[in-house]
Amino acid sequence: MKRSLFGRIWPNATAVILFIGFVFPVYWMFATAFKPTGDIISENPVWFPTEITFEHFKTATGVDNFWTLVANSLTVTVLAVVFSLAIALAGAFALARMKFKGRRGFIIGFMLAQMAPWEVMIIAMYMIVRDADMLNSLVPLTAFYTMMILPFTILTLRGFVAAVPAELEEAAMVDGCTRAQAFRRVILPLLAPGLMATSLFGFITAWNEFALVLVLNKEAEAQTLPLWLTSFRTVFGDDWGATMAASSLFAVPILILFVFLQRRAVSGLTDGAVKG
Repeated sequence: MKRSLFGRIWPNATAVILFIGFVFPVYWMFATAFKPTGDIISENPVWFPTEITFEHFKTATGVDNFWTLVANSLTVTVLAVVFSLAIALAGAFALARMKFKGRRGFIIGFMLAQMAPWEVMIIAMYMIVRDADMLNSLVPLTAFYTMMILPFTILTLRGFVAAVPAELEEAAMVDGCTRAQAFRRVILPLLAPGLMATSLFGFITAWNEFALVLVLNKEAEAQTLPLWLTSFRTVFGDDWGATMAASSLFAVPILILFVFLQRRAVSGLTDGAVKG
């Protein structure tokens, strides 16, 4: 009886501890963003704000070119996700449905590309962009972000395409659909969980990217929001209130996207990992 009780308690206790460990830093970030400066620099931790202030958010959004940076981040992130999904759909369909020589090696190549840290290529990326005279442009960022997202997207969607019975596609073609129409009308609607999971992953990857834009885009007007987070360090020290407010604002789009996509995203990640 004691063993059975212990067996029920320890998984729940472990889950609660892990939940607190993951959630507390997020709570502290948001709480600090709303604290007055006196609470932030107090020697004794102030767990809850003594009063709510929006002064730090005004400081964060008052940085030069703030809305330009927002537009830049949204532009490169959304375009990278859209382009990667469009290319990955075709690639995943080919890998799942078509038999060709070297197919297995092709799949292994995508896995290796996903495993390899792209930072090792950052010098080559810089030289390519410099020689093309495209530094301080959003076009190379969008292209590189798309390439960073693509291997994971293709591998995940391949599992979903393989899980759809080929007979459904063949039946649609017997009824008069072309292969493209059968894919659009039959297979594509069934790929919704995979599309949600991969788009969420791609959005987070591109939205958080820091090093590449730091190297390629030196002009303030061509940068993105991750670099904006570094603008609250001055010769007088770090402005922690503004930094936490900026970090909170930076996290909000991902939190909103995850709230809307969480069910399909979680099922998509697990199903895409085991199918095909």
